[in-house]
Amino acid sequence: MPETIYLTTPLTTEMLEPLKIGDSVMISGTIYTARDAAHKRLAALLEEGKEPPFDLAGQIIYYVGPAPAPPGKVIGSAGPTTSYRMDPYTPALLEAGLKGMIGKGPRGKEVVSAMKEQGAVYFAALGGAAVITAESVQSARVIAYEDLGTEAIRELIVENFPCVVANDLAGNDIYETGVNTYRRNTSEWNS
Repeated sequence: MPETIYLTTPLTTEMLEPLKIGDSVMISGTIYTARDAAHKRLAALLEEGKEPPFDLAGQIIYYVGPAPAPPGKVIGSAGPTTSYRMDPYTPALLEAGLKGMIGKGPRGKEVVSAMKEQGAVYFAALGGAAVITAESVQSARVIAYEDLGTEAIRELIVENFPCVVANDLAGNDIYETGVNTYRRNTSEWNS
């Protein structure tokens, strides 16, 4: 069984170099949440030469709009949203120092290229395990765009947040590799 890799934020390119697609990772430290509307605002700020509401350098953004926290909990269900919706804004955030993103589904070629160029990675969160993922969140607070409700930017303190490397620094893509492996295996089975 592959070894689990433990990372603590903020991230550096050197910390990410050993990661390969398919690696199981546990993230601890501070991560930020943001979805479509927040990404649009962040990209606009960067385009205008203004500072975003948090320093992007070395940070991770989790593509999630968590459910309200039930009594006695820090956060509600916190499953990943589809990542490609953030693709139009991601290269600018990577250029500003973002080192990691967590979501579900494949990324566009422009984003994969920007990750490779900027030394960043994309992690796939465990889809269908939103309640389990939320268990790793130790604290959550809105830091920007409260008017967006569940899509406001939150600062999360996490401990052993589980995910898998979907795109590594070399530009490898688990979604392409997985499909190619499946095609190869099914063609062999059908022979």
